[in-house]
Amino acid sequence: MAHLPTDVRAALRFFAFYLGNGTLDLELLDGIDYRARLLESGSDLEMVFAIFTNVLEVDDQGQTVNDGDAQYRAAQWIRRRCDPDYQVEPPFEPWETELHGP
Repeated sequence: MAHLPTDVRAALRFFAFYLGNGTLDLELLDGIDYRARLLESGSDLEMVFAIFTNVLEVDDQGQTVNDGDAQYRAAQWIRRRCDPDYQVEPPFEPWETELHGP
């Protein structure tokens, strides 16, 4: 069985670190302590990871090509959940928020 490419594993690790550390996209989420909110409901945390992994692109060599974009889209979703006046631009496409699995 093949494993995720090292670059993908690193992107996931850094994303989880920034998310848990409260430092995900400091500019967009400045002053918003989103961590407690994400833990109130597992579905919020689930959606953050779904958006990150749905947006993340990997090239033929297993290298991530847009991990910053994937982090930003996840951060936009967090900002919208914490700040109802925030408008996500561009709006999320259905594939970005799709939950996969059983």
